[in-house]
Amino acid sequence: MVLGGLSETKPATSEIQHIADQVKAEFERRAKITCDIFQAIVYRDQLVAGKNYFIKEILCNCVGNLCESFVERKVQISDTGYVHLMVFLALPYEEKDPVLIRYEIPKTRDDPVTPF
Repeated sequence: MVLGGLSETKPATSEIQHIADQVKAEFERRAKITCDIFQAIVYRDQLVAGKNYFIKEILCNCVGNLCESFVERKVQISDTGYVHLMVFLALPYEEKDPVLIRYEIPKTRDDPVTPF
């Protein structure tokens, strides 16, 4: 990967899910919602002085004021929506936790994961 370049979209791994789990509480606090399920679906990464991760998450059974604005209700009525997260992970020697930089909602299953 080229410094500053963005990877192709890849299926989320257990490592990506772990990163997402570490920023879930911050996302819920900032978005003023609570989610029963917060599952990483796909991601892209960008090598900088550390690594930026752009992660598509599925949100299920969320509760909060903003939930209705990003709940997907196309074919079936379901409590499922999507969010895109931008998470920064410092270089390993810095021993820092991932940081939620920003997020985008509402998103759909078909929205491409792009830098924002």
